[in-house]
Amino acid sequence: METFNTILKLGAGVGLFLFAIYLVEESLKNLSGRSFKLFLQRITKNNIGAVVGGTIVTGILQSSSMVSLMVLAFVGAGVFTMKNAMSIILGANLGTTIASWLVATLGFKTNIEVIAYPAVCLGGFLLILLGNRKKIKYVSYFLLGFGLMFIGLSFMKSAMESQVQHFDFSHYASMPLLVFLIIGFLITLIVQSSSVTMALTLSALNAGAIGFPMAAAIVLGGETGTIIKILVSAIGGNASKKRVALGNLFFNIFITAIAFILLKPILLLITDVIKIKDPLIGLVTFSSLINLLAIVLFLPVLDSFTKFLERFFKNTDGNTAAFIGHASIEEPESALDLFRLEANYFIHNSILFNLELFKINNFDFHKQSDFTAINEKRNYNSKTSEEKYEFLKQLQGELQAFHLKLRAKLNSEQSSELNQLISAVRSAMHAVKSVKDIHSNITNLSHSSKDIKYQFFMHNKKETESLYLKLNGLLFKEKQSSFDELVSLFNSIQKNYTSALNTFYTDVQLTTIESIDITTVINFNRELFTANKAILMAVKDLLLEEKVAEHFNEIPIYKT
Repeated sequence: METFNTILKLGAGVGLFLFAIYLVEESLKNLSGRSFKLFLQRITKNNIGAVVGGTIVTGILQSSSMVSLMVLAFVGAGVFTMKNAMSIILGANLGTTIASWLVATLGFKTNIEVIAYPAVCLGGFLLILLGNRKKIKYVSYFLLGFGLMFIGLSFMKSAMESQVQHFDFSHYASMPLLVFLIIGFLITLIVQSSSVTMALTLSALNAGAIGFPMAAAIVLGGETGTIIKILVSAIGGNASKKRVALGNLFFNIFITAIAFILLKPILLLITDVIKIKDPLIGLVTFSSLINLLAIVLFLPVLDSFTKFLERFFKNTDGNTAAFIGHASIEEPESALDLFRLEANYFIHNSILFNLELFKINNFDFHKQSDFTAINEKRNYNSKTSEEKYEFLKQLQGELQAFHLKLRAKLNSEQSSELNQLISAVRSAMHAVKSVKDIHSNITNLSHSSKDIKYQFFMHNKKETESLYLKLNGLLFKEKQSSFDELVSLFNSIQKNYTSALNTFYTDVQLTTIESIDITTVINFNRELFTANKAILMAVKDLLLEEKVAEHFNEIPIYKT
């Protein structure tokens, strides 16, 4: 009966620890998850920066799996190169050991109640009293998670100490270390958290249930256990995504094998050379050392390693989407970031489509190197106008379908942003369809021998080019666009629509023109006005924050 109660207490400790990790992850992800993603994108210009970025972000978020899944999503979308992704994952493996140091020092060297109980108390009160505020809610999650992590550790620690008093573990000491390696792998495979495996192992080591070599073997096995989640996430992804997952698997298997072969020399290095006598500190030092060893071994050969990985899997991506095609809705924040990029890409191509029908070919519209490179890779520019229109229709469909899948995974604030982005896509498609509908009018007016028609068209062509240059500048400038800038553009659209029409009516009175030509001009002007308003609304929904965008919607945009 005593053994059964101990097992229950140990299980409760593991459950609390897992729940605590979830709370800490959720809090940090919602408080600063996007900031970390932007930080990663900025710092990954070179391999060393990528390793440092992976280490820092994982050290704070405390989930190498979450960082690895985020990286997979960005690799699948082409935001990260495969080489930089592998560097980030190397850093992420090292970053996750920071939690182990926290547990080994605070969890076993201090009075747990002094740390845990005040954190849980404060977190609980904040959540109940002020939990309706987003930041307070996630600060509460962090405090609760931080406190419950140590309470769960306390359960595991006392359960192990109790079991040692009632059970003789000495006859397990003669078992091969390979058995403990497999045990570590299986534990991590089941709980999908190397931090839990480390906490359990530290508890067993602290209680004297296992020795230092056995504990090191368990931790080593845990290094590979979390890879299953990443491999599953890569299923159905593009070739780059699968290659990164495969590379991560090779990393872990290789380092586990090398470290296991050199286990005794590494342990001697820790105990006799570095002279760490405390087995708990020794164990987390061992974990950090093997991840440092992985960085030292793989970083210099990453170029060759990525070339080796490129031999695997064929590029068979049939989607029109450049970013969301292989994003995972199980990592909703990353998916939302990629959706934002895809919406931007859609609007960019919508602008190019409309300009092409107007025979406007300005170099400034092709300066956005990321989107230009994607279109060149896909031979987008060699497509006919009809093929480009079909491409945009299909891409809108993929965005709409992904929007429906993703919305269920987001909180209310994120859902609002997602709805605003899909509204931007719909507005851009409306603009495309409006210009396509007047393509024959464009041809008629641009080739007309009648000056009144030709000059009317050339005036509108010039105004359209000017408008699209300004919109393109807003899309790709560093600082956020202002409400006033967009209102000014709307006013210019309205002014041009009215003044062009009035000028045409004045000119008609001074010359002879057929009724059908008058109809053509009026229809052209109205559809162009509609298209210009729609593309402006698309840019507005993409760039403005929700509350500011709502104020913009109060402007009477449908004056005709």
